[in-house]
Amino acid sequence: MLHSFLEFWQHLPENLNPVIFEIGGFKLQYYGLMYLVGFAITYGMVLFRIKREDRFDVSGEQVENLMMNMIFGLLIGARLGYVLFYNLPYYLKHPLEIILPFDITDHFRFTGITGMSYHGGLIGIIIAAWLYTRRNRLNFFEMADLFVPVIPLGYTFGRLGNFINGELYGRITTAPIGMYFPSASSLGRRHPSQLYEAFFEGLFLFIILWLFRKRVQTRGAMIAFYLFGYGFVRFMIEFFRQPDAHIGFVVFSLSAGQLLCSAMMLAGVLIYLFLAFQERDMKKSPAN
Repeated sequence: MLHSFLEFWQHLPENLNPVIFEIGGFKLQYYGLMYLVGFAITYGMVLFRIKREDRFDVSGEQVENLMMNMIFGLLIGARLGYVLFYNLPYYLKHPLEIILPFDITDHFRFTGITGMSYHGGLIGIIIAAWLYTRRNRLNFFEMADLFVPVIPLGYTFGRLGNFINGELYGRITTAPIGMYFPSASSLGRRHPSQLYEAFFEGLFLFIILWLFRKRVQTRGAMIAFYLFGYGFVRFMIEFFRQPDAHIGFVVFSLSAGQLLCSAMMLAGVLIYLFLAFQERDMKKSPAN
């Protein structure tokens, strides 16, 4: 019984078809569908919060517009982040491939757009949200408190999409939890790091932030907790995740992702201290 389950588990990625259906040249893949599900759940949870919690002075239309701005910021930031953080020398030689899925240096060869950076996407979301809130006279930190606790739930589906796609797998392991991924099965079993991320970056972090959302009194503190929490969880999982082949380990045994996560954790601490001192100063002000 156990042997049969392990056989099923370890070969599961090889038996998954990332394409739901294909019509002509159009393919609907689970990867893209999972991201749409993640966006939809985030949007639905935010609407649920503004209806159930009185603290947020924002309309459903403003939430929708802010969400669209954040999605555009995510896509642009994730792409540019990958270019800058992970493969800048290549794209300096092939600049058109940053935005176009073609290589015109080899008889107009279709390459597709591959490579997205979570950390770049995060920066893109923050910039897009800041610009929208400033333009529409909303408080950025209040909107962060509204969105941040539900965002990790969307990661769960994104990482499941990575798993079904057979990408971003982990390092080689002899442990029974290891799996054979189609593009690397000849090298042995690997950690299903996408599933680790789906659970810890997604469900686990969502539960923590959701439970703390009403207990934290400092406005804007949720973004600080999120930055530190995600940075810490991702930092630890990176020990099981396979580094990018063209980068490898950057400093000692640390990957580029771990260095970026360290910066996230530091940013989380600094933002929380800034908000806490700001709140303390406001309470001491004679006007209050």
